[in-house]
Amino acid sequence: MSVRARDALGGRAAIAGIGATDFSKDSGRSELRLAAEAVRAALDDAGLAPGDVDGMVTFTMDTSPEITVAQACGIGELSFFSRIHYGGGAACATVQQAALAVAAGVAEVVVCYRAFNERSGRRFGSGVRHREPSAEGAALGWALPFGLLTPASWVAMAARRYLHAYGLTPEAFGQVAVVDRMYAATNPAAYFHGRPLTLAEHAASRWIVEPLRLLDCCQETDGGQALVVTSVERARDLVGRPAVVAAAAQGAGRGQEQMTSYYRDDLTGLPETDVVARQLWRTSGLTPADIDVAILYDHFTPFVLMQLEEFGFCGKGEAADFVAARTLPLNTHGGQLGEAYLHGMNGIAEAVRQLRGTAANPVRGAEHVLVTAGTGVPTSGLILTADDH
Repeated sequence: MSVRARDALGGRAAIAGIGATDFSKDSGRSELRLAAEAVRAALDDAGLAPGDVDGMVTFTMDTSPEITVAQACGIGELSFFSRIHYGGGAACATVQQAALAVAAGVAEVVVCYRAFNERSGRRFGSGVRHREPSAEGAALGWALPFGLLTPASWVAMAARRYLHAYGLTPEAFGQVAVVDRMYAATNPAAYFHGRPLTLAEHAASRWIVEPLRLLDCCQETDGGQALVVTSVERARDLVGRPAVVAAAAQGAGRGQEQMTSYYRDDLTGLPETDVVARQLWRTSGLTPADIDVAILYDHFTPFVLMQLEEFGFCGKGEAADFVAARTLPLNTHGGQLGEAYLHGMNGIAEAVRQLRGTAANPVRGAEHVLVTAGTGVPTSGLILTADDH
């Protein structure tokens, strides 16, 4: 894919099935079992059998290998398997890789999955405890000795600069938390179902790393999510309405690091998101005005505001007001702050539900949904569209 030209992937593949486990704080089962449950649920949703699958994609961080999940689910021979790096930044790229495989004829049915016990097992929010020496980890060596040990602390640096540059207060971040929890409150699958949030409650939550409060940080979740990708033509013959991959992109900016890109000229934006945005708009032929629903990766609220600005929904420093105005349906499942933290894979599933008209908080007539993956790291994004064939 070129960062300067429209690519040829748009419209070549579709998401035909989605499946998930329950979302909890203590699943009581292995991560492999969670993965298998989610994969089988996604295949059932698509009306496919395990024997139809010939490709699998997951994250480098996932503890359940493709061949092991395939064996657990009764899947046979695989002609394609792939893993994407950079944590939550991989989410939409799993679908991109699957779509590339389908479009190239390397595989016919590809399952993307992510499963973990991120609350009852390894908790990402606890930060770096031990790391083997590597070139990748060298960048963290400039931050860890000074106390920047957790994802919240890494984001807080950019968040502080954002507030300073635009003359804002931490209340700006609260707008995202309130909207996410508003949708979560009416989503039975969400952990915070029935529990909306006010700006006052956000402001009263304890500091984690100033200027981030507890309610600016995504929750921790045990669970699994899977997606089934196949050709548009085959998807049309299956059970549900296909969600067509109109565009898919990955992006890394200049001077990119993992969460600690502090030596860029400006800390108030997300250059990696800009790379993704330009490619999605180019390939899809759409503009921000065409998007009916946005599912933006919300590991931390400040980065949701920056994403809105990078995608051109509003001007720099204006995203908090944009969110408060409720101009664009945002994270209609409750996001990772409200529904569950599944490294963004549950957000892709929500986009499919919106296009099918089966979401808990449906946006009437939704035809185009933007989905993003984790930011602050090399990232990815999708534009999914309804199939009107």
